[in-house]
Amino acid sequence: MSNQDKPIDFEKERRKIKSVKKMKDIMTHYYIDAKTAGETGKKVAWITSGGPVEPLIAMDVIPVYPENHGAMIGASKMGVDLCEKAEGMGYSGDLCTYALADIACSPVDGGPIGGLPKPDMLVCCNNICGTVLKWYEVQARYYDVPLFILDTPFCHTEFSAEAQQYVRRQLDEYLVFLETACGRTCDRDRLQEVGRLSMAGQRLWQAVLDTTVNKPAPMSAFDAFFHLALIVTLRGTQTVIDYYTELLAEMQTRVAEGISAVPDEQHRLLWDNLPIWYRTKWLSEKFASHKACLVADTYTSAWCGSLQYMNEDDFLGSMAEGYSRIYLNIGTDQMAAMVLGMIDKYAAEGLVMHSNRSCKPYSLGQYDIARIVQEQRGLPTLIIEANMTDARSFSESQVETRIDAFMEMLKA
Repeated sequence: MSNQDKPIDFEKERRKIKSVKKMKDIMTHYYIDAKTAGETGKKVAWITSGGPVEPLIAMDVIPVYPENHGAMIGASKMGVDLCEKAEGMGYSGDLCTYALADIACSPVDGGPIGGLPKPDMLVCCNNICGTVLKWYEVQARYYDVPLFILDTPFCHTEFSAEAQQYVRRQLDEYLVFLETACGRTCDRDRLQEVGRLSMAGQRLWQAVLDTTVNKPAPMSAFDAFFHLALIVTLRGTQTVIDYYTELLAEMQTRVAEGISAVPDEQHRLLWDNLPIWYRTKWLSEKFASHKACLVADTYTSAWCGSLQYMNEDDFLGSMAEGYSRIYLNIGTDQMAAMVLGMIDKYAAEGLVMHSNRSCKPYSLGQYDIARIVQEQRGLPTLIIEANMTDARSFSESQVETRIDAFMEMLKA
């Protein structure tokens, strides 16, 4: 039977999120703009996913995220080949596979979009990990372009006045770096407006994520992994505001009409760590087969978790704290407190943790967090060992057995 002859599953069609197509269109145009920047006179900056993008937007520099590209490589199931290429170049297989895949892509224009556009500059912020420092140094040498590094002290328990001053001074240096690279001064009023749009976009993204407090949830964490792209890539633009306004309206309609991400939702779970990009569909369907919905996650919420520290009336001044106190730059006890807060907020019955051997900062401390969740909420934890990009670290049969056992325990 051909696809045209197959009967239409109207309930499945009803559950599809309609905004997906618009998101794909926006991202397609974004990459076209970045790839043709040389023809339009714009500059391109590669920037880490946790880096302060707003000054780039204010200077009309197109931000490009190698980590986003790494996620695309994983989802396209190209991670193994590229990681093996990087290992053949002399890099350790124990490194971040986003870094490995990105470094391997550069000499051959590899990956699902034929490589990233050549950068005019690189911007690196170590609030997500230390690997990015050496990764971006490697790429700065390869492309022979200037590199700016924003150093954010680790916030074990607090963000001191000395740390605030230290990061704040670097932000002024960041603006000077951009002005030198672009050959013009930064319009501070324009930066303030971009900051306002950034915060508005983050609030909208949080509102989208918060629609899953409803039972049944109108979307899952696997949907959020997809729709996250704009708040990362184009934060500080009107495009983000417009898109998430429409997405929020769609989620609210789904709530009103009782359209759920998972048919007959009976169990609600919280996901921790990055997605397993090459197995998101399989994992989504596997949990759904147990009538379980991953209603929230620590990953997609990270791009609005610092709103409490930001001030749109002094955006530049508050960026120091906002960009330092993100999820991966705080202590394990603080992480556990945030996980407990999400469990309560979204009424999760269990925690699913991706023990990601490719991302040590995100995975270190997970067993402590699982213990705290057990002690303070009495909830079980499922730990899935894998790698976000490299499928060589994933055992489908082992993961399936663990999920089945975990869900049977929840149902008991």
